[in-house]
Amino acid sequence: MLDQRRVLRWIYIGRLSLASAIFVAAVLAWKSAEARVTLIASLAVIAALAVTALSVWYGSQATRRAGRAFCYLQAVFDVALVTAVVHITGGELSQFAALYILVTAGASLLLPAGGGLLVAALGISCYIADVIISRGGALDLGMMLQLAVFAGAALGVAYLSARLKEAGVDREELEAQLALARLQAEDILRNIRSGIVTVGPQRRLLFANPAAGTLLGFDQETARGRPLSEVIAGACPALADALEHAMTEGERVTRGEAVITHTNRSFPIGFTTTILDSDGDDSTLSATAIFQDITDNKRLEELRLRAERLEGVAELSASLAHEIKNPLASIRSAVEQLARAPRATDDERTLGTLIVRESDRLARLLTEFLDFARVRKTRGDLIDLAEVARAATGLAASHPDCDRGIAVACQAPGDPVLVEGDEDLLHRAIFNITLNAVQASPDNGRVAVEVTRLTREQVPAGVVFRDGAVALRVTDFGPGIPASIKDRVFDPFFTTKPGGTGLGLPIVHRAIEAHRGCVLLDTGKRGTRFTVLLPIPQAAGAEAA
Repeated sequence: MLDQRRVLRWIYIGRLSLASAIFVAAVLAWKSAEARVTLIASLAVIAALAVTALSVWYGSQATRRAGRAFCYLQAVFDVALVTAVVHITGGELSQFAALYILVTAGASLLLPAGGGLLVAALGISCYIADVIISRGGALDLGMMLQLAVFAGAALGVAYLSARLKEAGVDREELEAQLALARLQAEDILRNIRSGIVTVGPQRRLLFANPAAGTLLGFDQETARGRPLSEVIAGACPALADALEHAMTEGERVTRGEAVITHTNRSFPIGFTTTILDSDGDDSTLSATAIFQDITDNKRLEELRLRAERLEGVAELSASLAHEIKNPLASIRSAVEQLARAPRATDDERTLGTLIVRESDRLARLLTEFLDFARVRKTRGDLIDLAEVARAATGLAASHPDCDRGIAVACQAPGDPVLVEGDEDLLHRAIFNITLNAVQASPDNGRVAVEVTRLTREQVPAGVVFRDGAVALRVTDFGPGIPASIKDRVFDPFFTTKPGGTGLGLPIVHRAIEAHRGCVLLDTGKRGTRFTVLLPIPQAAGAEAA
């Protein structure tokens, strides 16, 4: 409300206007004017020009507000200038005596309340001195009343300027708080991981934060003002429909789900919509959607359901396998003895051999089934996962399936990567994943095994490990897993391999779950990656901290 530079600018204009007017008047009346009057008018103009020029130069060089000394000098010069004008225009009869009030007002706006009163006192003193000099020391009642008016005006102006400055300070504080709040809001909207879009009554985009542009695949700056159908509907029709319904029917959506598809990528989102209609006017109606990528949440939900399903199968299989295995052993033994009997014919021996072979195959299946059901972490030692991974990778590299020219490489830190668990169980899980990758690789392909540490920020969203995690990634570069069977690869007995039991990956899942970890699957047209996440032991996390 009180801009110092603006107040000074008006003071400069008024000063120059007054000096110029008096000088022009003196020039026009130079024939009848006294030489003393013309001289004072000329000196006043020159002084006004010089002081104003120096003040403007100083103000342009200063990077902060002008100090009190500078403002006092401006006020003192203006008092002197007005006194000169009053003197040459008639002293106590001058019509310009009221200019002292304007000088006092300007000084009160630039200086504290006491400073305005001081300038007012200086003006009154100069006026009295000029009048006494002009009239020879006589003061009448009219003069006393005029001085009283000047003093009252000075007090009133000082009071009003103080109130204006208080209001200006309050306004500046409010503007600073609003600016801070705006910067904080912009910073939050710029860095938040959720996308936020707002559309107006013409179904045009009013606002979008950077996360929304990244998720929907557009530039949030250039997209503003474009129709909803062009910006959002192409990538996510369901989100565009939700915003349209919010605008037309006032429907709000809470915890809705949709799919965004752009640049050959498709992923699920969760969204919420709301409407804003502050005064009931359709011209101000707007709808806002807040959405975020819930791929990790969906993945964790699948992991939870998978764990529950495998646990149920394991409980049933433990008792069922016991009930089948003992009778199967008796059947195998009896058939083997009958096939060896002297009275047995060739056909009976052939059938006996077939039954024994299939019984052995069924016994192996039951053994793996029991291994799946009995997967438990029996030990809790601190082990070096990097060393376990190297050993499991070396065993997989020597498997006959690698004879097709498949290279298996393990990349792990040189220092120990400690986890708490059962070494034998983790070795078997890593070997199964690596062997599975070898079998999925084409001839002369390669399999990459990597062990690394992850901070809490690098762990996928939704996976909570207090001190971070250890990640083991096994990547093959085969044809990938078709989307139609991707969700079934961890189901017991599901397999696409001839002669496979379909228990390898379910055993891996249960082994990692027994270590309070999780297994994530990512696949595409250029290969598949299994990621095992295990928590860092508390002791190791404390040492790292």
